[in-house]
Amino acid sequence: TKDRSEHLCYAALLLAKHIMWECLWFLILSLTFFLTLSWFYFWWEVHNDYDEFNWFVYNRTGYWSDWSIPVLVTTAAGFTYIAFLLVLALCHITVGQQMNLHWLHKIGVTAILVATVVAIISIDQLWKEEWNILFISFQATAPFLHVGGVVAITLLAWLVAGQFARAERASFQVVLCIAYLSVVLALYLVPLTISSPCIMLKKDLGSRPAIFGHRGAPMMAPENTLMSFQKAIENKADGVQTDVSLSHDGVPFLMHDNLLRRTTNVDEKFSERASVHSSMFNWTDLEQLNAGEWFTTNDPFWTVHSLSASDSAKAENQSVCRLDDLLSLAKASNTSVILSLQELPVEHPYNNNFINITLETIMNSGILQHMVVWLHDKDRQLVRQISPDFQQASESKREASALIADGIFSLYLRYSQINVKEVREYTSRNLSTILYTVNEPWLYSVLWCAGVKSVTSDASHILKQVPSPIWLMPPDEYNLMWITSDVISFTLIVGIFILQKYRLGSIRTYNPEQIMLSAAVQRSSKDVNIMKEKLIFAEISDGLGNAEELSLYSENGYDGCSNEAITPLDLQDVRIRMRD
Repeated sequence: TKDRSEHLCYAALLLAKHIMWECLWFLILSLTFFLTLSWFYFWWEVHNDYDEFNWFVYNRTGYWSDWSIPVLVTTAAGFTYIAFLLVLALCHITVGQQMNLHWLHKIGVTAILVATVVAIISIDQLWKEEWNILFISFQATAPFLHVGGVVAITLLAWLVAGQFARAERASFQVVLCIAYLSVVLALYLVPLTISSPCIMLKKDLGSRPAIFGHRGAPMMAPENTLMSFQKAIENKADGVQTDVSLSHDGVPFLMHDNLLRRTTNVDEKFSERASVHSSMFNWTDLEQLNAGEWFTTNDPFWTVHSLSASDSAKAENQSVCRLDDLLSLAKASNTSVILSLQELPVEHPYNNNFINITLETIMNSGILQHMVVWLHDKDRQLVRQISPDFQQASESKREASALIADGIFSLYLRYSQINVKEVREYTSRNLSTILYTVNEPWLYSVLWCAGVKSVTSDASHILKQVPSPIWLMPPDEYNLMWITSDVISFTLIVGIFILQKYRLGSIRTYNPEQIMLSAAVQRSSKDVNIMKEKLIFAEISDGLGNAEELSLYSENGYDGCSNEAITPLDLQDVRIRMRD
């Protein structure tokens, strides 16, 4: 009848709308999974720069806290939750069921998606250069990520093969097969694009990069204090790096920040001057400050618990360190020193004499000139005249020929500012590279393979324990791993498709109404149309409520099916009767 046709069209529309929303939420869930996975991987790899991130936030908020670990924990929790939902969704699809994501989960997925997008945009706007660590990490992990990707796409074959076997339309099977095999082929060929410096023969590996303690050993003692430099030397660091400033009365001292608030108790001693540039304090005021309590209180590297009781007490009582105290220590231990001079305020009384005073302090200390690495570009010619044997290094990345013309034979750069090709090019021109700040063994390993000559590190005691590059692998071994994983994967995929076709080839769905409809093909077209109508309402009921709430069978069995139209109101009456 006409009413029956209208109801049938309405039911089909509702079913199509429900399926559309199911597909949309599956796409949203999948997108959220890949975004959170990427963000989790990024934040895990950026562990090398957690202290830099905390310092970055401190400069904008004026409050020191370790923000990196809460971000990592939150990211891990969000990724685990999304991964769990996606696995459940795939399990539902595998057995031919709808995803039926609860509205609370939809809110959770949306919240995590928005938070992840905001985090990615924030990093891109405020810390854009940090994205480079992803490309550097891929140089180390790409061979192993490729194997992981092959395993994942092979496991996914069970789901894809199931959908392929159940599909009734040949066109859908073709599209599905082409799409899946395209992804598989692309993944198999990814190693052709992988360029890792550590895929090399061990005999071609260069010398181990020298390790300079960045501001001493800041994981074991307060940065830029005498104790910090002593710890670096005790742990066999090849040298130390420090930041030199000049007090208002002309005494060179060691301080990285422009303000004293982060690393001293200036808020307690001179609260009214806490926001004044550190160089505007006289040395008599600076030597009164405590430069160690903040270390044991804030525990910037989560390492204070590993200190002995005596070291912890010693760290708490550190004071601001003078340059000549460090130079005396370096001279006694025959340790190299990298000196980075801080910019002084224009109104500083010794602004024009800063370099001369610093040079005078170095010469008076008696340290051998070739043990000093000089970074400051200003008045470099004057520095050469007074101290001709200093190792001249530049903080500006330039062409090799320009550096050589200026008499500079070392580059001091952030590790993300230079690539493997450039490192090897500089090396071929007898220019050495000193990269900062390298704390993670995996990063140290990649730079070692690339041919970097020196690094500065907050974790010199850890890097000293790395016997050889972690990721070092001969090319033949890597090719064998690549080809073997691809062959095994392809064999398994073919086997899975054959097995799924054998298991499910004759079954399109597990829905009882559909099975009955398939069995009714020999009946009259009128009976078949009735069964089609019942099937649509049954599927709608599965999407809107529990499947057991709806019964479309007549009391007399299949042969006694009614020919009367079934409306949504009728369905509601049936549910009410069943609840009763």
